[in-house]
Amino acid sequence: MKILVTGAMGLLGKEVAQLCKNQGDLVVATDIASEDNPLDITSLPAIRGFLASCSPDWLINCAAYTDVDGCEKNRDIAYELNARGPGNLARACEEYGSKLLHISTDYVFDGENPKPYEEDDAPNPVSVYGKSKRAGEISVQEGVENYIIVRTQWLFGPYGKNFVSTILGIAQQQDAISVVNDQWGSPTYARDLARAIRALLECDARGIFHVRNRGKATWFDLAKRAIELVGLSTRVIPVGTKDFPRPARRPANGILSTRRFARETGRLMPAWQISLKSYIKEYLQEQRKRGQT
Repeated sequence: MKILVTGAMGLLGKEVAQLCKNQGDLVVATDIASEDNPLDITSLPAIRGFLASCSPDWLINCAAYTDVDGCEKNRDIAYELNARGPGNLARACEEYGSKLLHISTDYVFDGENPKPYEEDDAPNPVSVYGKSKRAGEISVQEGVENYIIVRTQWLFGPYGKNFVSTILGIAQQQDAISVVNDQWGSPTYARDLARAIRALLECDARGIFHVRNRGKATWFDLAKRAIELVGLSTRVIPVGTKDFPRPARRPANGILSTRRFARETGRLMPAWQISLKSYIKEYLQEQRKRGQT
């Protein structure tokens, strides 16, 4: 396959680009910060230029404004990158005959459902980030016939800032840390998600799919396990959302049902605890390298 990846220098995009190359795909990796292949997804002419030159079978959009609290302060930027940008990609893909896979989020839901969210459940975002991402989903659905929307959550991995790396950085400097223990989700390893995305392409799937690692956790659970795996003695203190106010409201229960993904691909995602161990092993190796320089 010939694949164009946007946001290819980010947490997920880099994993996707590397995996697809390793699978023998012809990959064009773009990012707004790239020196070799810069692409601003808010520029329709720029997108058309890339599609005209490389004619990809699939465009995988990993570009987004993911600073949840930042979106509350920068609403225009959030909608520009998370809604208008995907709309441009969809329009250009339809014009040039490419298929589009777009990454979305559990934040399109309000988190009030006690059960895992199915793909057909009604979205009801409660933050600017969630609303802008939902607007992006609609833009994709309206702009291109052949699309996949992958909703995921709580990403961690080696190629970008994420909750786990942030917590470990703080834990190295403090004896105790307070972490929210009443928001539920499924920590998801970016490398596992990249493999799942590739599986959906192989199936030539269409529509919306929820993809995340198996199992559930609170932010407290995730922080505590990550700190234990690193071998730090930092004490992790559970607190409630009300004790840790943030500009953007978070879903209390953002767990996504992955039954549709399993039926389509015949695959089960690894448990988050297993994948966290893999990530921590790589994290520690990188820390040792930095300590030697």
